[in-house]
Amino acid sequence: MKEITVLIAEDQDIIRKSLGIVLNLHPDLEVVGTASNGAEAVEMTNRLQPKIILMDIQMPVMDGVEATRQIKKIRPDSKVIMLTTFQDTEMVAGALHAGAEGYILKAIDPADLAAAIRLVSRGETMISQEVARSLFARSLSGPVAKDSEYGLTERELQVLKCISDGLANRDIADKLYLSEGTVKNYISNIYSKLNVHNRASALKKASEEGLFS
Repeated sequence: MKEITVLIAEDQDIIRKSLGIVLNLHPDLEVVGTASNGAEAVEMTNRLQPKIILMDIQMPVMDGVEATRQIKKIRPDSKVIMLTTFQDTEMVAGALHAGAEGYILKAIDPADLAAAIRLVSRGETMISQEVARSLFARSLSGPVAKDSEYGLTERELQVLKCISDGLANRDIADKLYLSEGTVKNYISNIYSKLNVHNRASALKKASEEGLFS
Protein backbone atom coordinates (compact mmCIF):
# COMPACT_ATOMS: atom_id res chain seq x y z
CA MET A 1 0.00 0.00 0.00
CA LYS A 2 1.18 3.50 -0.84
CA GLU A 3 2.30 5.29 2.32
CA ILE A 4 2.88 8.86 1.13
CA THR A 5 0.32 10.73 -0.96
CA VAL A 6 1.62 13.60 -3.06
CA LEU A 7 -0.01 16.56 -4.82
CA ILE A 8 2.01 18.28 -7.55
CA ALA A 9 1.39 22.01 -8.11
CA GLU A 10 3.26 23.17 -11.22
CA ASP A 11 2.08 25.34 -14.12
CA GLN A 12 4.23 23.65 -16.78
CA ASP A 13 2.39 20.61 -18.09
CA ILE A 14 5.48 18.66 -19.10
CA ILE A 15 7.03 19.05 -15.63
CA ARG A 16 3.78 18.00 -13.91
CA LYS A 17 3.55 14.88 -16.02
CA SER A 18 7.21 13.92 -15.71
CA LEU A 19 7.17 14.39 -11.92
CA GLY A 20 4.05 12.25 -11.68
CA ILE A 21 5.58 9.44 -13.72
CA VAL A 22 8.84 9.47 -11.77
CA LEU A 23 7.24 9.56 -8.33
CA ASN A 24 4.66 6.87 -9.07
CA LEU A 25 7.52 4.47 -9.84
CA HIS A 26 8.29 4.38 -6.12
CA PRO A 27 6.22 1.77 -4.23
CA ASP A 28 5.66 4.04 -1.21
CA LEU A 29 4.69 7.21 -3.14
CA GLU A 30 1.39 7.98 -4.85
CA VAL A 31 0.58 11.14 -6.81
CA VAL A 32 -3.09 11.73 -6.00
CA GLY A 33 -3.51 14.90 -8.04
CA THR A 34 -1.90 17.68 -10.04
CA ALA A 35 -2.64 21.40 -10.04
CA SER A 36 -1.64 24.02 -12.60
CA ASN A 37 -1.86 27.05 -10.29
CA GLY A 38 -1.89 27.96 -6.62
CA ALA A 39 -5.65 28.30 -6.34
CA GLU A 40 -6.13 24.77 -7.66
CA ALA A 41 -3.48 23.55 -5.24
CA VAL A 42 -5.39 24.99 -2.27
CA GLU A 43 -8.71 23.48 -3.40
CA MET A 44 -7.21 20.07 -4.17
CA THR A 45 -5.30 19.95 -0.89
CA ASN A 46 -8.51 20.59 1.01
CA ARG A 47 -10.29 17.89 -0.96
CA LEU A 48 -7.60 15.21 -1.34
CA GLN A 49 -5.67 15.83 1.92
CA PRO A 50 -2.25 14.78 0.60
CA LYS A 51 0.64 14.30 2.99
CA ILE A 52 3.04 16.21 0.73
CA ILE A 53 2.55 19.06 -1.73
CA LEU A 54 5.28 19.75 -4.26
CA MET A 55 4.72 23.47 -4.85
CA ASP A 56 6.17 25.56 -7.64
CA ILE A 57 6.82 29.14 -6.50
CA GLN A 58 5.87 31.06 -9.63
CA MET A 59 2.43 30.11 -10.95
CA PRO A 60 -0.52 31.97 -12.46
CA VAL A 61 -3.72 32.91 -10.57
CA MET A 62 -2.01 32.42 -7.18
CA ASP A 63 1.72 31.93 -6.58
CA GLY A 64 3.15 29.13 -4.50
CA VAL A 65 3.93 31.31 -1.50
CA GLU A 66 0.34 32.49 -1.07
CA ALA A 67 -0.98 29.00 -1.82
CA THR A 68 1.27 27.60 0.92
CA ARG A 69 0.03 30.23 3.36
CA GLN A 70 -3.60 29.30 2.68
CA ILE A 71 -2.91 25.55 2.79
CA LYS A 72 -1.27 25.88 6.19
CA LYS A 73 -4.45 27.52 7.50
CA ILE A 74 -6.84 24.84 6.27
CA ARG A 75 -4.57 21.74 6.31
CA PRO A 76 -1.68 22.39 8.72
CA ASP A 77 -0.74 18.69 8.72
CA SER A 78 -0.04 18.70 4.98
CA LYS A 79 3.63 19.42 4.34
CA VAL A 80 4.83 21.66 1.54
CA ILE A 81 8.07 21.30 -0.41
CA MET A 82 8.79 24.33 -2.57
CA LEU A 83 10.19 23.66 -6.05
CA THR A 84 12.52 26.52 -6.90
CA THR A 85 14.97 27.61 -9.57
CA PHE A 86 18.09 29.68 -9.07
CA GLN A 87 16.02 32.68 -10.17
CA ASP A 88 13.35 32.03 -7.52
CA THR A 89 15.58 32.07 -4.46
CA GLU A 90 14.69 35.67 -3.60
CA MET A 91 11.18 34.35 -2.85
CA VAL A 92 12.33 31.59 -0.52
CA ALA A 93 12.16 33.84 2.55
CA GLY A 94 8.49 34.43 1.78
CA ALA A 95 7.93 30.70 1.53
CA LEU A 96 9.59 30.26 4.92
CA HIS A 97 7.15 32.76 6.38
CA ALA A 98 4.29 30.82 4.80
CA GLY A 99 5.31 27.61 6.58
CA ALA A 100 6.90 25.42 3.92
CA GLU A 101 8.95 22.49 5.23
CA GLY A 102 11.20 21.95 2.23
CA TYR A 103 13.03 23.96 -0.42
CA ILE A 104 14.66 22.16 -3.32
CA LEU A 105 15.75 23.01 -6.83
CA LYS A 106 13.69 21.73 -9.75
CA ALA A 107 16.86 20.24 -11.22
CA ILE A 108 17.16 17.79 -8.32
CA ASP A 109 17.88 14.17 -9.19
CA PRO A 110 14.63 12.11 -9.13
CA ALA A 111 16.05 9.71 -6.53
CA ASP A 112 16.98 12.65 -4.31
CA LEU A 113 13.50 14.11 -4.78
CA ALA A 114 11.88 10.90 -3.55
CA ALA A 115 14.26 10.86 -0.57
CA ALA A 116 13.36 14.49 0.22
CA ILE A 117 9.65 13.64 0.16
CA ARG A 118 10.20 10.77 2.59
CA LEU A 119 12.30 12.98 4.86
CA VAL A 120 9.70 15.75 5.04
CA SER A 121 6.87 13.25 5.51
CA ARG A 122 8.63 12.09 8.70
CA GLY A 123 8.48 15.61 10.08
CA GLU A 124 11.99 16.71 9.15
CA THR A 125 13.07 19.70 7.07
CA MET A 126 14.74 19.58 3.66
CA ILE A 127 16.63 22.59 2.36
CA SER A 128 18.97 22.10 -0.57
CA GLN A 129 22.47 23.47 -0.14
CA GLU A 130 21.99 25.89 -3.03
CA VAL A 131 18.84 27.38 -1.50
CA ALA A 132 20.41 27.59 1.96
CA ARG A 133 23.43 29.39 0.57
CA SER A 134 21.16 31.83 -1.23
CA LEU A 135 19.41 32.65 2.04
CA PHE A 136 22.71 33.39 3.70
CA ALA A 137 23.89 35.42 0.72
CA ARG A 138 20.85 37.63 1.30
CA SER A 139 21.71 37.97 4.99
CA LEU A 140 25.32 38.81 4.15
CA SER A 141 24.12 41.82 2.16
CA GLY A 142 22.32 43.26 5.19
CA PRO A 143 23.89 46.36 6.77
CA VAL A 144 23.68 45.24 10.40
CA ALA A 145 24.92 42.10 12.13
CA LYS A 146 22.67 41.06 15.00
CA ASP A 147 24.42 37.95 16.27
CA SER A 148 25.33 39.73 19.53
CA GLU A 149 21.68 40.66 20.05
CA TYR A 150 20.80 36.98 20.25
CA GLY A 151 23.85 36.04 22.30
CA LEU A 152 25.20 33.52 19.79
CA THR A 153 28.73 32.41 20.51
CA GLU A 154 31.39 32.11 17.81
CA ARG A 155 31.03 28.32 17.84
CA GLU A 156 27.24 28.56 17.57
CA LEU A 157 27.65 30.84 14.56
CA GLN A 158 29.97 28.27 13.01
CA VAL A 159 27.37 25.55 13.55
CA LEU A 160 24.67 27.80 12.10
CA LYS A 161 26.82 28.38 9.01
CA CYS A 162 27.25 24.61 8.65
CA ILE A 163 23.47 24.24 8.79
CA SER A 164 23.23 26.82 6.01
CA ASP A 165 25.56 24.64 3.93
CA GLY A 166 23.11 21.75 4.30
CA LEU A 167 25.37 19.64 6.51
CA ALA A 168 23.90 16.88 8.67
CA ASN A 169 24.86 16.69 12.36
CA ARG A 170 27.50 14.02 11.73
CA ASP A 171 29.09 16.12 8.96
CA ILE A 172 29.10 19.20 11.20
CA ALA A 173 30.77 17.17 13.92
CA ASP A 174 33.46 15.98 11.52
CA LYS A 175 34.07 19.45 10.10
CA LEU A 176 34.33 21.19 13.50
CA TYR A 177 36.06 18.30 15.29
CA LEU A 178 33.22 17.86 17.77
CA SER A 179 31.16 14.90 18.92
CA GLU A 180 27.73 14.53 17.37
CA GLY A 181 26.19 14.95 20.83
CA THR A 182 27.98 18.27 21.27
CA VAL A 183 26.70 19.44 17.89
CA LYS A 184 23.16 18.57 18.95
CA ASN A 185 23.65 20.63 22.11
CA TYR A 186 24.88 23.61 20.10
CA ILE A 187 21.90 23.33 17.76
CA SER A 188 19.54 23.16 20.74
CA ASN A 189 21.16 26.33 22.12
CA ILE A 190 20.81 28.07 18.76
CA TYR A 191 17.13 27.18 18.58
CA SER A 192 16.58 28.47 22.10
CA LYS A 193 18.38 31.76 21.52
CA LEU A 194 16.65 32.41 18.19
CA ASN A 195 13.30 31.21 19.54
CA VAL A 196 12.86 28.70 16.71
CA HIS A 197 12.16 24.96 16.59
CA ASN A 198 13.82 23.59 13.45
CA ARG A 199 16.49 24.23 10.83
CA ALA A 200 14.15 25.96 8.41
CA SER A 201 13.05 28.44 11.07
CA ALA A 202 16.65 29.03 12.13
CA LEU A 203 17.64 29.82 8.55
CA LYS A 204 14.65 32.10 8.18
CA LYS A 205 15.59 34.02 11.32
CA ALA A 206 19.23 34.25 10.20
CA SER A 207 18.16 35.58 6.82
CA GLU A 208 15.68 38.09 8.23
CA GLU A 209 17.94 39.40 10.98
CA GLY A 210 21.21 39.52 9.05
CA LEU A 211 23.09 37.44 11.58
CA PHE A 212 26.29 37.56 9.55
CA SER A 213 27.88 40.86 8.62
